[in-house]
Amino acid sequence: MNSPTEMARYQQRRRLAIAVVIGLILVALLTIRSAWSNDWVHEYIEDFGIGAIVLAILGRMWCTLYIGGRKSAEIVRLGPYSMSRNPLYVFSTLGAAGIGMLTGSLTVALVLAILCYVAFRFVIAAEEGYLENVFGEPYRAYKREVPRFFPKISLYREADVLSVRSSVLYKTLFDGLVFFVSYPLLEFVEYLQTTGALPVLLRLY
Repeated sequence: MNSPTEMARYQQRRRLAIAVVIGLILVALLTIRSAWSNDWVHEYIEDFGIGAIVLAILGRMWCTLYIGGRKSAEIVRLGPYSMSRNPLYVFSTLGAAGIGMLTGSLTVALVLAILCYVAFRFVIAAEEGYLENVFGEPYRAYKREVPRFFPKISLYREADVLSVRSSVLYKTLFDGLVFFVSYPLLEFVEYLQTTGALPVLLRLY
């Protein structure tokens, strides 16, 4: 099968996984609210959530500077890919945790990060099989030397020169902005819960 076509299929599967996870998250959060009695704790957690989402978007763009348009053509081992084989998924998981923090609950943030991590494991397993078939031993060596998910900072290596297609970078930015959509939605949900229009079935710290 044509390599670009096959990789495009995996990337589409990745985007679908992100969309499904975010959809399930937003549905679940309709009946969940923070249990913190102090409003300032709730607000601080929300602020950290916004920071996590910004970092996730910037991190995904950083990854695209190195991998954009090259994933099916070569093994990229510089920048974020020198520390983790799947840094895009790492930053996406951080974004999911950020969405959870927008509820004011650290428990929700942790649960959403775990759900995102589990969902990505299935996508990663499929991609690894494909990449191993395409690149053979060089990719197997990459697997042995670089962690699958959690970054190992001591392995970091930088590139002297970067080349990226602007269209790919803009697409990554647009995809990442989906995380920001959750903010006004969750604020509206909180308003509906406050007015009693939506029931609160579960309060979590």
